[in-house]
Amino acid sequence: MSIMFIEIVTILLLLVANGIFSASEMAIVSARKIRLEQSAKNGDKKAKNALRLAKSPNNFLSTVQIGITLIGILSGAVGGATLAERLRNFLNTIPLLAPYSQVLSFGIVVTIITYLSLVIGELLPKRIALNNPEKIATQFAGPMQFLSKITAPVVYLLSNSTDALLNLLGIRPVTDETITEDEIKLLIEQATTEGTFEEAEQEMISRVFRLGDRPIKALMTPRTEIDWLDVDSPIEENLTTIQESSYSRFPLCQESIDTCLGIVKVRNILAAHLAGREINLSALAQPPLYVAEGTRALRVLELVKQSGDHMALIVDEYGGIEGLVTLNDLMEAIVGEIPSSEGIDEPMVIQREDGSWLLDGLLSVDEFKTLLDQETLPKEEEEDYHTVGGFILSFFGKIPTSGDYFEWNGLRFEVMDMDGTRIDKVLVSSLGLPNESAEDELID
Repeated sequence: MSIMFIEIVTILLLLVANGIFSASEMAIVSARKIRLEQSAKNGDKKAKNALRLAKSPNNFLSTVQIGITLIGILSGAVGGATLAERLRNFLNTIPLLAPYSQVLSFGIVVTIITYLSLVIGELLPKRIALNNPEKIATQFAGPMQFLSKITAPVVYLLSNSTDALLNLLGIRPVTDETITEDEIKLLIEQATTEGTFEEAEQEMISRVFRLGDRPIKALMTPRTEIDWLDVDSPIEENLTTIQESSYSRFPLCQESIDTCLGIVKVRNILAAHLAGREINLSALAQPPLYVAEGTRALRVLELVKQSGDHMALIVDEYGGIEGLVTLNDLMEAIVGEIPSSEGIDEPMVIQREDGSWLLDGLLSVDEFKTLLDQETLPKEEEEDYHTVGGFILSFFGKIPTSGDYFEWNGLRFEVMDMDGTRIDKVLVSSLGLPNESAEDELID
């Protein structure tokens, strides 16, 4: 009985050792390298060892596999050669089971060892490792490195044999994939759900990612909406333009906005006026910052920071002014709409009591898609529009009039007001139809 007890304890110890190998393997593979790097920077030597194994796991995984294989062979040998034999002798004492004692003893021992191997040697340690992979990885990294050095010759042989077979089969190793933007967004979303990030922080980070993808045309004030000063006009007219506007900077042009002489700051005009000096707009103008219309918004933010200018003029391929963008526009793209201190800006999105939405035609497509909870819009790529007005025009294919409407995706879009040829206000209301079953319908 004492010998049998020792054999059982031996098998259990082998299974526990198998569990340690399994837990170490799972912890090293699933540990987050960022956390290990942070601990390593703080002086944790164990974390440095774990990070070294995580970045170059080939030898480590080979060592683990050698250990698991040997343990499996030993536990099988002990169970099959000793426990099965003892159980067979016991079954021989039972006349009914004696004819089948060899098969039964072998089957019972194999079943029990397999069950214990799966639970104690695999499932339980791996579940423990997944609960706190970084901590377990740092604890076992040192011993595993030591075993890797001891088994280095065997590991070298196995690794080279494996590489040779892979080359023979024409299989090349796959390089590690870089972290994608979508993966980062998913991590931030999970962190927000768990309370690590605030919702405002998540929204701001999402806006920063969008800023890198959006062309500056999506943020600019179009040329038809730009207030500018004419160098050939009387100073009184220019001062009236400044007084009636809330802007602190104005393009100084000659005859048309396409001939821009520079950017004038209101504070410089006011300083000259208070000092009793003659106001010379040309002398006060500073060289403008020009940006191509296809430039990404994040790149424009970098250019604005480098130049120190708070305003950039957007030009098309023919050299004409398409619009302008200010530092405030770029900041709003990151933090959201910032109401002016005067409070005179009309909201671009107004939700009415009946649940419908009154939208400004200049509302950006990104904010429009967020409002509708849509990833893409029809003809977005082909038409290359950047505002709600452009979206409406893509459906009509012509300049609409007030009252024109169409239906799409269970929604009704009605042009409420026109500012000349520009779509000024659009009313969006629900038709109460399932999105998948709604058919596009254009009504003039």
